[in-house]
Amino acid sequence: MFEKLGMAALQRMDPEQAHGMALAALRMGMAPLPGVVTTDRLRTQVAGLDLPNPVGLAAGFDKHATALVPLSRAGFGFVEVGAVTPRPQPGNPRPRLFRLTDDEAVINRFGFNSEGMAAVAPRLKARKRSAGIVGLNLGANKDSADRSGDFAQVLTACGPYVDFVTVNVSSPNTEKLRDLQGKDALDALMARVMFAREELGRPLPVFLKIAPDLNDEDIADIAEVATTRGVDAIVATNTTLSREGLKCPQAQEAGGLSGAPLFELSTQVLARLHLATKGQIPLIGVGGIGSAADAYAKICAGASAVQLYSALVYKGLSLVTDIVRGLDTYLERDGFKSVAEATGVDRDKWL
Repeated sequence: MFEKLGMAALQRMDPEQAHGMALAALRMGMAPLPGVVTTDRLRTQVAGLDLPNPVGLAAGFDKHATALVPLSRAGFGFVEVGAVTPRPQPGNPRPRLFRLTDDEAVINRFGFNSEGMAAVAPRLKARKRSAGIVGLNLGANKDSADRSGDFAQVLTACGPYVDFVTVNVSSPNTEKLRDLQGKDALDALMARVMFAREELGRPLPVFLKIAPDLNDEDIADIAEVATTRGVDAIVATNTTLSREGLKCPQAQEAGGLSGAPLFELSTQVLARLHLATKGQIPLIGVGGIGSAADAYAKICAGASAVQLYSALVYKGLSLVTDIVRGLDTYLERDGFKSVAEATGVDRDKWL
């Protein structure tokens, strides 16, 4: 009842204002939090990380790492904050966040608004490691002449205080950022990031987040670079530029589309990537997850874990435990003793 009332109030606000209010409510302890849900079937390992369950929070919800403690108690198996850039930047002008209620979708064109690594690093350093697994999405400044160097800088500044980092070359809201997904540019970028990781002197897993708007050649190139450079996991996928089949008038707003309409496209890319990597690199399935059935479909298409965000706008934080418990039920129903046993069993249906 409390969540329904809160969600109704937030839906009447400007979307970005509502987002800020939701974070504030979490920080003030106003939201009932169930803690982490886990079972023997749900416990899984991804890139050396021991996850209590495979359901994570995608980057973008807590951009500045201001709500780490409550989010660690919201039922997620892991949380990813950011994106964080080297220098503070305001991002794109408002309005830059739009609800597409009839489509259960969201369009954003934030443009890597970030308080910068100097502000975020102390918050990450202060967190209790026992509170849960936290990763950081690495970003680049909009006006940077060396975006590869930006990713390495943020890793160096914040890497000592997180459990994994994600190289984000797939946001559509920073001009020419997606050009870094090209084979040669991506290889050079990952070489610099991996060198920065070596300089840290700790085995920090490095993930790579890709776009859904890729063809088979693009996916093959990404798989080759990821394999060659020792990427620990690939996050598939970020938001899309497609607007196919949308009903809401806000659909023509510029920016990246997330939510329910992204599910099929992102799952197809996930399955194609699982095939291209021969299942040798763990995949994190993201895009359009709004139920336990959606999360299970991602796992069966090739994901070792999943992340969600946009569905929380419409269904609230209670969705997290609903999905986690539902996943456990699906695994038990189909005779799987672990998430790993189910990973990729239905991949070919999505190719």
